[in-house]
Amino acid sequence: MFYVVKRRNVVLVLLLAVCFVAASLGLAFTGAAQVFFNQSMRKIPVYAVEPDDDKVIALTFDAAWGSDKTEDILRILRENEISDAATFFLVGFWVDRFPELVKKIHEQGIEIGNHSNNHLHMSKLSESEIANEIAAVNDAVYELIGKKPQYFRAPFGEYNDRLLTEVEKSGMVGVQWSVDSLDWKALPAKETCDRVLSRAKSGDIVLFHNNSEYILDILPVVIMGLKAKGFRFVSLDELVAVDNYTIDNNGIQHKAQ
Repeated sequence: MFYVVKRRNVVLVLLLAVCFVAASLGLAFTGAAQVFFNQSMRKIPVYAVEPDDDKVIALTFDAAWGSDKTEDILRILRENEISDAATFFLVGFWVDRFPELVKKIHEQGIEIGNHSNNHLHMSKLSESEIANEIAAVNDAVYELIGKKPQYFRAPFGEYNDRLLTEVEKSGMVGVQWSVDSLDWKALPAKETCDRVLSRAKSGDIVLFHNNSEYILDILPVVIMGLKAKGFRFVSLDELVAVDNYTIDNNGIQHKAQ
């Protein structure tokens, strides 16, 4: 009896060792956003990027429900000469309702990302449903500007392996955020500005919404404050790698040297 138990223990140890080696090789040699810890492997999106000598930060805007403040956001970005250093994540039905705004965003040099077609809880969908949600937006954006989105952001920030696998199959990178402005809560503008400015670090991705109540008051102050702190604004295209990278268990992307 003792011999049988001991043999099972040996087999278990060998199996765990094989899993660990396989996971380590996956992390070292593939671009898949996989994390190995606590004897399990999971995929996670990019929350931020490992900082380098340059103090950089990315401003992102999710657009789903309204459009009345979008033109003024574009104006603020132009006036601060950072039009090519912002990213808009667009929902499919927003693209369908406001095609001319999609074109204006692109013409201003702003990166366009995919925020799903119907703003659903995508981690609850099947593989085919996820693929359709992603493809519908990519196709609609391509029809308008001749370029498909490179980055995907899930509604509600909800991810699982099934979703991120489909994102990868689409040739895209899943992107979350590391600084949430919470602008959608309609807190006093100063409180929201202080929140962003006190948390910002090099390599961060900041989340705003194009139709939050005080975004037009918040955005100029945040931009001015970040500039005063020495930040340079970049688009996700410059900040986030699409291959030759790993992601640690904090969601920080590390680019291959």
